[in-house]
Amino acid sequence: MPKLKPYFERRYPWRERGIAILALINLILVIFDLTYLYSRDFYLQTIPSVTRLYDPVKGIQPHPETESYLAQVAALETQVALTGLQSPQTARELARMRVLSQTLIEDNPFAAAYKSSQFETIKQRLRVRTGETFARDAFARFWSQSYLTQAGWQQEMEFWHTRIYPLMRTNYYRSVNRLDTPTNHFWLLDLPFVVIFALDLLARVTTIRRRYPYLSWLEATLRRWYDVFLLLPFWRLLRILPVSVRLYHTGLLNLDPLRAEAQRDFAISFAAELTEMAGIQIVEQMQNSIRNGDVLRWLLHPELRKPYVQVNNVNEVSAIASRLFRIGVYDVLPKVQPDIENLIHHSLASTLHQLPGNRIIQYIPGLRHAGKNQTRKLARAIFSMTYNNLTNSMQDPVGAELTARLGRNLRDALENELQKKHNMQEIQSLLIDMLEEIKINYVKGITEAGSEQLLEKAEQLHKRIRR
Repeated sequence: MPKLKPYFERRYPWRERGIAILALINLILVIFDLTYLYSRDFYLQTIPSVTRLYDPVKGIQPHPETESYLAQVAALETQVALTGLQSPQTARELARMRVLSQTLIEDNPFAAAYKSSQFETIKQRLRVRTGETFARDAFARFWSQSYLTQAGWQQEMEFWHTRIYPLMRTNYYRSVNRLDTPTNHFWLLDLPFVVIFALDLLARVTTIRRRYPYLSWLEATLRRWYDVFLLLPFWRLLRILPVSVRLYHTGLLNLDPLRAEAQRDFAISFAAELTEMAGIQIVEQMQNSIRNGDVLRWLLHPELRKPYVQVNNVNEVSAIASRLFRIGVYDVLPKVQPDIENLIHHSLASTLHQLPGNRIIQYIPGLRHAGKNQTRKLARAIFSMTYNNLTNSMQDPVGAELTARLGRNLRDALENELQKKHNMQEIQSLLIDMLEEIKINYVKGITEAGSEQLLEKAEQLHKRIRR
């Protein structure tokens, strides 16, 4: 299918490319904002400058309790550097650390930011490090002079800064606004983009109205309905639709394979449903015609048919009947001649067997087998005579007239019999059941085979034409 470019993309290609790139940048920013809270730990470990810049946008602040805890650890390190690990001042600092640790466990400040898993990791690592079973005992043992002296101050502080401190830093506190919802200033970053997109949409709608005056403002806007997603302050992820369309129209993104596959799936589904409906409608119309008796009248009285288009000015029913009759006489009867002769022979033998003198003949020598041979010859002669007379009558004008009259009389007699209520009901019931079976198997065949094979053949044909 050829690629159609809208008016703006054809007339202002560079301007439209710029708008498309701007929309792509906005979409990347939207995705970054939506995933920031889930990816903040990664940014904090790898690109800390990103968190310093973007935390204020999301209203993120260092949690006061964890910040106080980390500040106390820094104070402890300073005290050890000044007075040593065994000094009374260091003992007081370690006592404060044990108290803060118990408070930290009781309050769990990580829960508000959905960081409880990080806190559980901290407790697990300290339990493994100290060999204690419970987290309270692990914190108390870790911040004791005896343990730090025995395990080594430098080694334990290195463990703290590499295994515990990064997890502590992931905790945060998020402020709320007047509506008691988490603070989010992303709209300030998004507003310039929305203004540009709004002006662009207004220019497009105005141009559409100028080119097609019969359209209302609403109808003109609906021509660019997908651009409305660029203006919504909610459901921002839906902007992927207008961004993809703009990039495709400007040639920056190739969506032809995706578009072809989508159209192919739609065509397969639509073709299958359309074929099913058309086939079912035709069969049901035939069933209704049979119920109303229209089919019998149409076949037996061609002159009563409603006017419709004739293809070759030939009575097809009469032509088919005549053709079938000729096929039966010239092609079928010679092939079944032995069977017909056997049937005639059997009928003659049965008739002779019922004659009064037949039993006496059976006991006369020589006449028993002669009677059988004569009966078979007589059967063969009857068939040959009848067949020759039939073929000659078809070639003889008088015979043809007699045959035609016989056909008319047979048709009239058949019509009279078919019009009898019990015959008509039985035939109609059988025909309707037969059509119902055809309809069921027709839909089943479409469901099993589908329209994919037909569509694949059409695609192969199009490829040959393009070559």
